[in-house]
Amino acid sequence: MSRVDGHSPMVDLAQDHPQLPARARNLSPIVPRASISGRALVAVVAIMTFLASITTGAVLLIGASAAEWQSDVASEITVQVRPETGRDIERDTAAVADAMKTQAGIIDVRPFSKDEAAQLLEPWLGSGLSLDDLPVPRVIVARVQPGTTLDLAELRSRVVQVTPTASVDDHRAWIDRMRSMSNATVFGGVGILALVIVATVISVSFATRGAMAANRPIVEVLHFVGAADGWIADRFFRHFLLLGLEGGVIGGGVAMLFFGFSESVAGWFSGTPIGDQFGALLGTFSLRPSGYLVLTAQAVMIAAITAWASRRTLFATLDEIE
Repeated sequence: MSRVDGHSPMVDLAQDHPQLPARARNLSPIVPRASISGRALVAVVAIMTFLASITTGAVLLIGASAAEWQSDVASEITVQVRPETGRDIERDTAAVADAMKTQAGIIDVRPFSKDEAAQLLEPWLGSGLSLDDLPVPRVIVARVQPGTTLDLAELRSRVVQVTPTASVDDHRAWIDRMRSMSNATVFGGVGILALVIVATVISVSFATRGAMAANRPIVEVLHFVGAADGWIADRFFRHFLLLGLEGGVIGGGVAMLFFGFSESVAGWFSGTPIGDQFGALLGTFSLRPSGYLVLTAQAVMIAAITAWASRRTLFATLDEIE
């Protein structure tokens, strides 16, 4: 401090406000990443990515199980021999089985015994029930050689010639139902994924406008010194791309851990009624390596959508600021 001509002492303001080095000032981001809006956007993107990954993983599991069901059902032909007064059902069953063995494309024929037929009805009629007075048909299951197109018309003709009370079922109705269920699941998953993407775009748009509003003085100064809209937009674009990648990694990683943990839980319940039901519906409840690659690509896609939505909103907001 010093006095000049008896006036009040002069204060060096530079001492009260130390200056940052030029390099430190250049490294300061235009949009601070640690802001409340940034953390909220990361949480939103993580939640959206998790929901999208769970939906996609469930669709992949059901699709794989449906494909296995269709393959198993399509590889078998079932023949029912109904009892009729005056005919020996045991002899008719054996004759139909012998006739099926001569059919080209059939590699194995297995007639079910009377006790095995009763066991098939236990889930509906219960155990300990006498079926002697009921017209329970005999079932013959034939396995078709993979890749072979079976001549069903010839097989039906041959079976009916042996026993008029026999009927051939190629399970086409079940296959069509499985295919319809699988397609409906895929369409439902795509619809949910589309809703997640729309919600992400809306959230990112609001977050971008909020960030632009909070940094409006900085943007106006940048305009004043001659910064182009593209240069300013690139800074915000990188900011939201990093936020999107962070949220995508968190949400996608948690979803992958969920499927990995669910596979372990399914293994613990294997052999129990609950485990058998889930196993029948979703197989082993484990994603293939390709499934995890799909989830990874989906997380990156959501991050890219986050950046794209922010860039679109950026240019619209810059036009309003101008």
